Amino acid sequence: MYDRLEVVTIDGPCGVGKSTISRKLAARMHFTYLDTGAMYRAVALKCKQEEVDVADEAAVIPLLENLDLQLLPALSEKEDVRVLLDGKDVSDQIRTPEISMMASAVSALPSVRKCLTMMQQELGSSGKIVAEGRDTGTIVFPRAAWKFYLDATTEERVRRRINQMRNGGQEVDDEEILAQIRKRDRDDSERAIAPLKAAPDAVLVDSTRLGIDEVIEHMHGIIKKK
Repeated sequence: MYDRLEVVTIDGPCGVGKSTISRKLAARMHFTYLDTGAMYRAVALKCKQEEVDVADEAAVIPLLENLDLQLLPALSEKEDVRVLLDGKDVSDQIRTPEISMMASAVSALPSVRKCLTMMQQELGSSGKIVAEGRDTGTIVFPRAAWKFYLDATTEERVRRRINQMRNGGQEVDDEEILAQIRKRDRDDSERAIAPLKAAPDAVLVDSTRLGIDEVIEHMHGIIKKK
């Protein structure tokens, strides 16, 4: 344990509840919550604003060189991390299905991953971090003391995402959300750079039939033992 970082990593596919669970676990442990996915979403939004093709790495690189990106603590335990892009709060803008799909594409670019991974490692270098994403336990923090891979069935993840969006007042096409999640899973798992997968030393947690508090209690119990 002496060569391990005091970091908790929670990886897993979209719609599995990583953000909520990571945020609540961080609060319980008095750690800082690092939402790596929000950073990729912010880059995707920047590409949209500048009308840059997220698949064109040569066009994306200049945006990274002048990237003004800040993560701020959520205003409450029920809200996501706040994101400032070029000094403007874009927290709501980055949470749309469109930006989610663009984030998956931009995250496959080596230059983007290198840039954001370095930012994330710097943020977590002092420890006391709960980091969630798709490669936090495999690439970003391979020396993390505690690693989890959170999963759930596709059907359950679709149900949760639809409920989340409808509760936020958005109109939802169920079949469209299912197609988006399946595509996101495929893109994240099959990309050549840092594909979505569980770290060899990660604890697998299936949340399909578990509530948020049950998952947090389970994870916290494992952390206390180790």
